[in-house]
Amino acid sequence: MDICRISKEETWELRQRVMWPDKDIEYVKIDNDHEGIHYGLFDHNELCSVVSLFVQGDRAQFRKFATDTNRQGKGYGTYLLNYVINEAKEMNAKLIWCNARKNKANYYKRFGLTPSNETFQKCGVDYVIMSRHL
Repeated sequence: MDICRISKEETWELRQRVMWPDKDIEYVKIDNDHEGIHYGLFDHNELCSVVSLFVQGDRAQFRKFATDTNRQGKGYGTYLLNYVINEAKEMNAKLIWCNARKNKANYYKRFGLTPSNETFQKCGVDYVIMSRHL
């Protein structure tokens, strides 16, 4: 497995296919995608998992974390998320956070992220804001 920085455009197809397969690709593009640092995990030169990191001051948010559905549960996402958490530390972030789908909150707890009381809904999906001090 190899992890490297990729362009925002390289994230879009996997984001859309995994996160919002019923939506147009435009739906997964973020207004400030150009401000993010985008990472891809490759296995045998095939893009398997993506995540985007947005650092502002001493806070880092990861967004649009997606792993190919055929590769979920095999450690790809875990490897990538641990890598990105370490990258945030290297950038002197003191806090990392995300808007987690509520049904995935237990996954993020494995990385030390704690759910807050802040929740919201988008397109029928329930989210909770989760964070961790670095």
